Amino acid sequence: MMREAPVVVFGGTGFLGDAIVRELVETGRAVRIAARHPALPAWAEEGDVIELATADLRDEASVSAALAGAGAVVNAVSLYVETREASFEAIHVDGAGRLARLARAAGIARLVQVSGIGVSPDSPSAYVQARARGEAAVLDAMPKAIIVRPSVLFGPDDAFLSGLAGLTRLPLIPLFGRGATRLQPVHVNDVARAIAQLTGRPATPRRLFELGGPEVLRYREILELLLDHLGRERPLVPLPFLAWRFVAALASRLPVPPLTRDQVILMQTDNVAEEDVGGFRDLKILPHTLCESLPSCLPTPPARG
Repeated sequence: MMREAPVVVFGGTGFLGDAIVRELVETGRAVRIAARHPALPAWAEEGDVIELATADLRDEASVSAALAGAGAVVNAVSLYVETREASFEAIHVDGAGRLARLARAAGIARLVQVSGIGVSPDSPSAYVQARARGEAAVLDAMPKAIIVRPSVLFGPDDAFLSGLAGLTRLPLIPLFGRGATRLQPVHVNDVARAIAQLTGRPATPRRLFELGGPEVLRYREILELLLDHLGRERPLVPLPFLAWRFVAALASRLPVPPLTRDQVILMQTDNVAEEDVGGFRDLKILPHTLCESLPSCLPTPPARG
């Protein structure tokens, strides 16, 4: 029997990438994890068809080698903070375009490019601009590629809810502005399930998907839900975005900044899926709500405090 061509997941060791790999494996697919430092997932079991490939989107030879014999490819590589070694341009634009060009040259028919809701080449955020140019580079090289734009991701051991939970330990919680920014948090496993479907025969002719959870919540409301879940009472204090920019400028001097200028800019704009593009409904996926997922994402303290 001929072995199934693997789905190559670039960035398969990251938060979303790991979830995509797991979804593919659990549905019986062969997977190849492509990353600078690939490793088998902690959840992997004997019999799972998982290959490892050392690859860097900035290196053409390693990308070509990782694509050899693949049936589909997912680009889930993410870079949120630029370093001397890696820039948004190198990863999200040049790297994404290179992967698409090489995938097309290798005869791979299905490529899923992970981007984000709200991408725009006119954004004041360098990160958002790069994501938009990356989409354009991918589609220029491979016009039939599928673009997936998730909203803010949450799930076990995430950065979003875990980071906010850390804030609730403070005596008071500063809000971005008045906390009115609208978000549509989406469970990482729901996005992974959608992407896994899109690596196979498409159920829809759509090429652009924006994936948000079933609830649109203001930032303040998310913090209130977290406080209630954790049994804590804290005042929520509005803080102007100008002050946040100053904080981000100071934080940028740290080796691993806890807050960046791009993150502040992102919090000034609603992050909600558009109605006239592909979504979970097209894939017949019912996404999880934030409330029903909280017990699995965050432990509940034994006592209120």
